[in-house]
Amino acid sequence: MDRSDAIKSNQAKLSKQYKQLIEQAYNMRQTDSALSDISEFKALKLLNKLNRLKFLCREQMNSLI
Repeated sequence: MDRSDAIKSNQAKLSKQYKQLIEQAYNMRQTDSALSDISEFKALKLLNKLNRLKFLCREQMNSLI
């Protein structure tokens, strides 16, 4: 497994976790706003990681050209 495959598999895993946290935050919004905020904060941190991985993947593709 090369580096780009590792990045893509990590992106897929983080994307799934991000979607779960966003759904959890949405579902808890009416019942427990504090837990909803925590889930949303964790999701935003994951989104930041996803964006960095996307940048790394793009940089690696540009270096191959």
